[in-house]
Amino acid sequence: MNAPVPTVFVVDDDNSTRELLAWLMKRNGLASEAFPDARSFLESYETERPGCLVLDLNMPGMNGLDLQQYLKEQGVLLPVIFLSAGADIPKAVRAVREGAVDFIEKPFDYKRVVELVRQCLDRDRDLRAGRARRKSVSDRLGQLTQREHEVLDLVVAGKHNREIAEALDISIKTVEAHRARLMEKLEVGSLAELVQAVVAAG
Repeated sequence: MNAPVPTVFVVDDDNSTRELLAWLMKRNGLASEAFPDARSFLESYETERPGCLVLDLNMPGMNGLDLQQYLKEQGVLLPVIFLSAGADIPKAVRAVREGAVDFIEKPFDYKRVVELVRQCLDRDRDLRAGRARRKSVSDRLGQLTQREHEVLDLVVAGKHNREIAEALDISIKTVEAHRARLMEKLEVGSLAELVQAVVAAG
């Protein structure tokens, strides 16, 4: 199955802005989809689809800030770029504080928009890769036995084999065997990688 194409989702109630951005994305080899309001975007969007959101701050009904907040509450972490008129700057600053990547004032600089969109697509790709890695480690951690978890906790706490053996009342050889199985199950090659994997999985 092919991976979904990273898409620039444009949400703006102004038809000419939607058309302009769609043309700009196409001209730069970027896939895009445009929506006249937040509701139509929400009805269409599926969370596994990668990309970024170019979002108008002021729209009838659910405005840009409302949509940003709603997506955050739903755990949707699409990078957001806001489009704003000059008078919207305080709102735009608030949007960035809430996690938006940046805001662009209308009328906008074409090159700046494309540059920001590419940064957002890169960020989304990296975030998704990080989440996939964490999920993979978390799944593997779920396959450990209770004893392996106990050994792992002590290894991550910086304990030596002798200390682990004493704490769990087992032989050093048994500790070594558990550690070897841990490395194998978690698919890591060193103690540093083991600790990093556990920390990354939270």
